[in-house]
Amino acid sequence: MKTRKSRKNIAFAIIALALIVSAAVAAILPGMPVSSAESAVLFRVPEGSSVLEIADSLEGARLIRSALYARLYVRFSRDTLKAGYYRVSPSMSTWAIVQRIAEGKQDSVRVTIPEGLTISKVAEHLERAGVLSARDFIAAAEKPNVLASRGIASKTAEGFLFPDTYFFPVGVDANAAVAMMVDNFFAKIKDVPNAPKSGSELYAKVILASIVEREYRAADEAPIIASVFENRIKIGMGLQSCATIEYIITEIQKKPHPARLMDVDLEIESDYNTYKWAGLPPGPISNPGLVALNAAINPENTKYLYFRLTDPEAGRHSFTHSLDEHVRAGRQLVLKKAAGN
Repeated sequence: MKTRKSRKNIAFAIIALALIVSAAVAAILPGMPVSSAESAVLFRVPEGSSVLEIADSLEGARLIRSALYARLYVRFSRDTLKAGYYRVSPSMSTWAIVQRIAEGKQDSVRVTIPEGLTISKVAEHLERAGVLSARDFIAAAEKPNVLASRGIASKTAEGFLFPDTYFFPVGVDANAAVAMMVDNFFAKIKDVPNAPKSGSELYAKVILASIVEREYRAADEAPIIASVFENRIKIGMGLQSCATIEYIITEIQKKPHPARLMDVDLEIESDYNTYKWAGLPPGPISNPGLVALNAAINPENTKYLYFRLTDPEAGRHSFTHSLDEHVRAGRQLVLKKAAGN
């Protein structure tokens, strides 16, 4: 009797253990990796996606075994899944994938955008870095809804693509890339004293800053150069900026950058030709950085009307009040070069 009873107890213990093991396997298996394949894929979580949608997409892409398991895991862990692009693999467990999305650990490309580039040059820069195509970026930078949502009353985002170091998510959408740079502009402009609040006034300062950006070499001279342009505007004199002519040739006419400007170039028919028309051109000619923006918004108080590069190596200019002084500064530069030869 005892032997039979003990055997029955052993049988029950084995069955109970089997049930426990089965339950444990049933609980753990759905969260195990789908396969041992190491190949990673880029998984996109769109803005505003629900946990249900994300879990179903992961299962549909064969990255996890069970969408239900993923949803339950998120529910009990109380994680918040973040939009973005994530490098994940079917060799990762469900909780590892969910944690990566919850922590926002996106793959990104580091890109530094220099000051003074135009939209087309920024786009080429991003394409070379492998962020996105130049054509897509330019198209996004001209979308009325993208511009209007940021309060830019212009046909393009030229002037508002702030030069900085960015970490663009791999596979970033062109609209999102433009938005990142424009939002950065508005965040940085808040730190500039006396920055205009109104759109039209701010836009005028951005146009001026885009010209100053292409003219100054030494940062301490930027506010003085800005003052020259402001003084010219006040008396109805043309800005006479070579940078605007270069913009016409390279960006509007799509020609190579000229080695030097000729007299005929100063006669080009264009609203951007500041040798033919007084006042600001119709739009920015580059994307300025903080030095140029601060200079345009807070120019020096001077009476200068002219400036000329007289020390190319140091990037220093001579600033003068009259045309005669300007011409003399040019002669001195010629004599200096001749003496150096």
